[in-house]
Amino acid sequence: MEQNRISSKMVQIYSNVDRNSFLAEIYVKRYPAVLKGIPIGECLTKWTPEYLASVGQQRKVTVHVSPFKQMDFINKNFSYKTLAFDEFIKRSTEEKHTDFFFQDDERYYLRSLGDDPRKDIADIKRQFPELAEDLKIPHFFEAEQFFSSVFRVSSFGMQLWTHYDVMDNMLIQIKGRKRVVLFSPRDATYLYLNGDKSEVLDIDKPDLEKYPEFCKATRYECVLEPGDILFIPALWFHNVISLDYGIAVNVFWKHLDNSCYDSKDTYGNKDPVVATRAIQKLDNALKLLKDLPDDYRDFYARRMVSRIQNKAYSKEKVSESDTSKDGSCSPGDCNKIDTGCKIVTCSEDTCNDICGKGDTCLKSLRSEDT
Repeated sequence: MEQNRISSKMVQIYSNVDRNSFLAEIYVKRYPAVLKGIPIGECLTKWTPEYLASVGQQRKVTVHVSPFKQMDFINKNFSYKTLAFDEFIKRSTEEKHTDFFFQDDERYYLRSLGDDPRKDIADIKRQFPELAEDLKIPHFFEAEQFFSSVFRVSSFGMQLWTHYDVMDNMLIQIKGRKRVVLFSPRDATYLYLNGDKSEVLDIDKPDLEKYPEFCKATRYECVLEPGDILFIPALWFHNVISLDYGIAVNVFWKHLDNSCYDSKDTYGNKDPVVATRAIQKLDNALKLLKDLPDDYRDFYARRMVSRIQNKAYSKEKVSESDTSKDGSCSPGDCNKIDTGCKIVTCSEDTCNDICGKGDTCLKSLRSEDT
């Protein structure tokens, strides 16, 4: 039906961007952007399956294996398996396997981890130093803002769940094409969140009887070619599908002051400390309301919602006239706010949404492995 169609915009494309133009024209908008024509090194030509296998050889890696194209982190329709790196590369390039765990068309996905995932971040220079020599990461942020660089390999057709990260992110596409669909932080209430992940698995054909509000979200879409870089601002939801066997590297950096982040977070997916405390206090307040009769609980819950909207929501509306048809917002002055965290550079959209995430934490080794 017409009213169930999800509004869609294309992510704006920029060519031959340097550090100054990125910071002045793109970063301050806090909208996703595809960057083309930026040199990323010899990896574009060198990283063939044969070359990767010769570099990694028999090194053991832990990978996601799923009989389904759409990986579901919430309901865990995949398993973690250990393979030799060269065998993993072989299987990830195949559409049909002679050796497999579940079925001959299962999908594979590697998200590199730190040497000790409980203590160490993922950094391609540490885990894959030979490959790091082939990759040139654009220096669009200060060295002290760097958090991690994540090496990723995925089978054709593999689709990752919709989620968000709390740090800014450059997705560097090296091999294969990748479709990325993004949703603004302001559409969080339409995405049926379970922690930092959306429960809506099929974003192209969503079950609107189960998720009727999903159609109110605006999707921003792009297809990355080898050599493209996608800038994903912190808190923007993204859903990724590999249109081919694909290789990419994510580079995450801190948008907030160091003191805002949990020092024990090695994945970069924990909420800012202030946000976590606020959510915990909200949960405690909701528990108190359980002692009231239904009509009273409903009344005071609505008052709480209204108070949050009045006190914390951005007062500025982002209208269609403020947003270009390709998905980028109009330039504006950078806004600074005092939330107990120093904003490095931000727009009002991001500043006011910085603490809008659900209550999650890293309780196990791979509870946040995106």
